Amino acid sequence: MPSPARGGAPEDQEAVTVGVEGGRGTWRHAAFHVATTIATPAAYAPLPFAVASLGWPLGVCSLVTGTLVTWCSSLVVASLWQWNGEKHTSYRQLAKSIFGPWGYWYVSLFQQVASVGNNIAIQIAAGSSLKAVYRNYYTSDKGAMTLQQFILLFGAFELLLSQLPDIHSLRWVNATCTASTIGFAGTTIGVTIYNGYRIDRKEVDYSLHGSTATKIFRAFNALGTIAFSFGDAMLPEIQSTVREPVRANMYKGVSAAYTIIVMSYWTLAFSGYWAFGSEVQPYILSSLTAPRWAIVMANLFAVIQITGCFQIYCRPTFAYFEGRVQVKNKGCKSWLWRLIYTSTYMAVITLISAAMPFFGDFVSICGAVGFTPLDFVLPALALLKTRKLPDNPGLQCAVKVLSSAVAILFSIIGALACIGAIRSIALDVKTYRLFHDM
Repeated sequence: MPSPARGGAPEDQEAVTVGVEGGRGTWRHAAFHVATTIATPAAYAPLPFAVASLGWPLGVCSLVTGTLVTWCSSLVVASLWQWNGEKHTSYRQLAKSIFGPWGYWYVSLFQQVASVGNNIAIQIAAGSSLKAVYRNYYTSDKGAMTLQQFILLFGAFELLLSQLPDIHSLRWVNATCTASTIGFAGTTIGVTIYNGYRIDRKEVDYSLHGSTATKIFRAFNALGTIAFSFGDAMLPEIQSTVREPVRANMYKGVSAAYTIIVMSYWTLAFSGYWAFGSEVQPYILSSLTAPRWAIVMANLFAVIQITGCFQIYCRPTFAYFEGRVQVKNKGCKSWLWRLIYTSTYMAVITLISAAMPFFGDFVSICGAVGFTPLDFVLPALALLKTRKLPDNPGLQCAVKVLSSAVAILFSIIGALACIGAIRSIALDVKTYRLFHDM
């Protein structure tokens, strides 16, 4: 294989492929990308169940803490984009410049886990939503389509979108997805409250059920779910598409996206738990019963939004292959190589999603193993390493203590959430067969 461009290492060539058309997006485009990446129906939908697994006090505290920590972490990562005078167009390259080679491979590992796990989870969610829409209009059991068929259809559509070259080329797709995010949140919150008032409130139970061990493992699982809901392992890649002044535009974009996230996440999480209590389903739409037209609308919004989110999380994997086969040249080989590796990626993701459609389990393990190291732990360590601290000695000390506490606390939370998620998958594998039509 020829050596990478400009004599760099393979990972250097790989980084160039992510932000192909960088520097053209506005802060609004950044907000579209960030909101699409984080605020997916797969992130919204399990939050009421996560709060129910923790109970009101711990559930509210965990959700609010997750929001504040990840918002601050996103601003930290955005501030470090050009911290040593060089532009870093990928999270991997940023980590390498701060921590050295181990930082590059640390991010490479966890970013791939986060990207692949996220796309498995949201493809299951998309298939579930498509099937829910289908069942509203096709009630006969004979000849009915299965969940696996809808997952396959969604995978085929994503393969088509995967031929778009980079994140910037998805800007209008993600603008539509951001609108769908708001539509999904508004519709689902409204229908949830409507269903809540239709239920006899005296029958709604908010207590934690099961043995002590079950409660503990469900709580661990819930922490992974909350970590997943704020997952954003692609911030430098998104920032590489933003025009000057890059930092200011990215700060505005992140804050605008988090405004949408706070208003929607908190409202849906708390209204969903209020409406259904301990009986709320891992995918909130499964708990809704009426009105039918609104449930159909919410599911359609979910599918549209997931379409864009899936594409953004494909990009680190695609960039890896682009860097290795050097497909940046114009011509037949370029599109042919792209078709080969995107088809292989989609086939693997679709097969796993169809074989093990355990939505809640994949959400939790992806949050624990993929997003917790990248969104909670690494930004705190990067802040300490780069010494981007206030000049005031008192504030400097406070930031150091807080950053150290965040890194240690969320490392522990990630480990506990991983244990809970693995246990849940083990139980589900015993209960359901492969390719189960859930």
